[in-house]
Amino acid sequence: MGYFKHETAVIDSGVHIGEGTKVWHFSHIMSGANLGSHCNLGQNVFVAAGVEIGSNVKIQNNVSVYSGVTLEDDVFLGPSMVFTNVNTPRSFVERKDYSETRVGKGASIGANATVICGNDIGIYAFIGAGAVVTSSVSAYALMYGVPAKQHGWVSRNGIKLQLDKNGCGICTETLETYELRGDELYLIEGE
Repeated sequence: MGYFKHETAVIDSGVHIGEGTKVWHFSHIMSGANLGSHCNLGQNVFVAAGVEIGSNVKIQNNVSVYSGVTLEDDVFLGPSMVFTNVNTPRSFVERKDYSETRVGKGASIGANATVICGNDIGIYAFIGAGAVVTSSVSAYALMYGVPAKQHGWVSRNGIKLQLDKNGCGICTETLETYELRGDELYLIEGE
């Protein structure tokens, strides 16, 4: 079966694209990028050289995934969200020492959000639309605002959890149980 490439998309030589992936209008994937299976890259998506993208990743329109960014499986990137990859950019200074950013499995980043380079996003975290992420984000954290601040926890399905006095919560959609241990949330039942 292979993958689908719209006729206006540009895929440089030396790119690996997994089975069932779709690359839509005016997108550009540079040499050395590696995309997993069953991904969907919307219109006008740019993927830089050497970027690693897992399987079942959804990248909406107008997103650039720059060198230094890694997307694990099942990541969702909303329309026009932004990654940076240089901490102190200047047009007259060439800087290729890209800060690395990892987006964990199942994480979602909303439309028009910005992730400042060097800040990792934990598994299944949920970044709200328009947020500006200036520090690393814990697994299952619900973040929004400018700068982004934590406003609770979400389940793997993205449902906001109500934690009891013992720090336990149940996803109302899947009935999975989660437990807060210190500053980190863990899935304890339903794995």
